[in-house]
This record gives sequence, structure tokens and C-alpha cells, in this order.
Amino acid sequence: MLKRFYPKRIADSPYVIDYDSLYKEGYRGIIFDIDNTLVEHGADASDRAIELIARLQRKGFRVCLISNNNKERVTRFNKDIKVKYIHSANKPAKKNIIKATKFMGTGIGNTVFIGDQLFTDIYGANRIGMMSYFVKPIGPEKEIQIIFKRKLERIVLKYYRRDLKRKNRALKG
Repeated sequence: MLKRFYPKRIADSPYVIDYDSLYKEGYRGIIFDIDNTLVEHGADASDRAIELIARLQRKGFRVCLISNNNKERVTRFNKDIKVKYIHSANKPAKKNIIKATKFMGTGIGNTVFIGDQLFTDIYGANRIGMMSYFVKPIGPEKEIQIIFKRKLERIVLKYYRRDLKRKNRALKG
């Protein structure tokens, strides 16, 4: 049951992911969550986020932002990035994740979803069979419902890591 929330991959940050390898693997689209994935919750786009997305576009990736946050928040974040975006996305619903691939002209099989929440970002991507990348949240949580979700995520990640160790032992064994 918990496996539906397991990410395909994990990284400390979206800024350390090996995007060259993803490109070589055939991925062409990247969907990013915003808050606590690219910047702290509510922050404007940082120079680091702007440069990352520009670098990905130079490499040949299409990029789309997707957030459960409101239009004002997502528009403000995207002001200097200038990519397609979806606000009020209702993640983990499938509809807007699929819509993001259509915006980019990519498909489910060659798009990666990068986010910091297992129950919205990762589960949403997993529900449609999309590559999912879980990254550690950037900033401290302020909203009580997110703090509660983080406690549940720790349980899921504990089982994820246990299952990953078992799988690796079986492959070696």
C-alpha cells in the first residue's frame, strides 16, 4: 500500500540532480513543484532557480511549473522564469499533470516530475506512471497540515529505504 507513494528516485535538492543523465535516458520534459522544491514556501524565484531552468532549457528540456497554490503566487514566481505553469493544480489529481505534458509537447514516458511532497507530487506522478523525483524540502514548514504530512512522509520513507536495501541485497545475492 505504501509503495504508491514511493518515489522512483531521490535527491537532496533539484539543484544536484544529474540532468545530463536524464537527458541521455530520453527525458525531455520536467515538471517542477515550486514551494519548498525550488524555493522556500512563498518566496519569489531565486537567481539559482532562474539559472537552473534556463540551463535546462538550453540543454533541450521543456519545463512546466505546477502548484496547488493560487494564480497570484505562481504568476509572481514565474515572472522572471517565463515558462508554462499550472496553478490550483489539485495534486495528486492526474488531470493537470497530464495537462503539463501537453503544454510542453512531451509525454508521460519522457517527462520527470520533481517535487518535495510524497502525497501530492510523487503520488500524482506515480498515478499516471511518470518518473518521479523526490527532493528534500528547502525551507521549514509553517502550515500545520504540511507539518503533519511530513511526519507521515517520514514513515513512508523509512519503508521505502528498507525496501530499497532489500532489493539491492537481492540483486547482489
